[in-house]
Amino acid sequence: MTQMTPPGWHPDPGYSGFGPRHERWWDGTQWTDHLRVPPAAVRSRRIRIGAGITAAVVVLAAIGGGVYLLTDDSDGKSDTAATAPSGSPSPGPGRQRDGGAGGGNGDERGDGGSSESPEQGGPQIEDGYATDLASGISIPVPDGWKGESGMGAGVTTGSYACPGDTAQKCVRGGIFSAPAEALKLTTKTAKATAEKDIETNANESYGEKIYGGITSHEELKSEAVTVAGQQGYRVRWKVVTKNGDDGYVESLAFPSPRAKDMLVVIRSGFDINSKAPSLSVLDEITKGIKAASGGGGSGTNA
Repeated sequence: MTQMTPPGWHPDPGYSGFGPRHERWWDGTQWTDHLRVPPAAVRSRRIRIGAGITAAVVVLAAIGGGVYLLTDDSDGKSDTAATAPSGSPSPGPGRQRDGGAGGGNGDERGDGGSSESPEQGGPQIEDGYATDLASGISIPVPDGWKGESGMGAGVTTGSYACPGDTAQKCVRGGIFSAPAEALKLTTKTAKATAEKDIETNANESYGEKIYGGITSHEELKSEAVTVAGQQGYRVRWKVVTKNGDDGYVESLAFPSPRAKDMLVVIRSGFDINSKAPSLSVLDEITKGIKAASGGGGSGTNA
């Protein structure tokens, strides 16, 4: 499956070389006008992450299973540091870009990028979880997986060269969240949202550019499910691709535990491969999703 860098603070690509280098806010699709002094200049560890639930969320990129894992080992950055594409702006979730890096559990980033939004307050990052600050949820990060927190969240495992373009990186398994509105989903119920999103999720996860397109699919699940104490709905497909591995994709929608009028979408994609995680791992991660700490209500696990 394919993955892309979530929104966050990253080294300013427009840096002229004079004076201190600032960080610029990457909203998932393009660079914004927000600048700041890197936190690493004044502290070595981020303790609290702010969540600006503003218009920036509405233009958040599609943080779904169907985006590329962008990597860049330049400047000596750790492979657990998240960076945005070096160019500006990004062509969007279903298209390739060079630059960026996946990884980390959201705890420490250094110069590689931070998910702290331009406005402060709201949920907190927790050890062992990837926190979606916009949606007010935390996704458990299994041992050996990488977690990414921000205005949208994701957990991934098993990076490898994509079959259709070996210069790009794909992952064996990935789970990503974002507000439904940020994914341009206007449906009003969890069921309608999951049903509408699954085809887009499948095409972006195993689409034509990298996997040669989907030749067929089989619906495995279409059912109600409780997530973070909220009544939601999920649709799961098995997809057959033209090139590379086939895969499982799932679109899960449920009300945010911090804002009942906000729907959250979680897109998942797992390769069908002996090196990929089993579907039971997806089910366990789903059960462990909870309301983010400090996000307005405790919620309960699925």
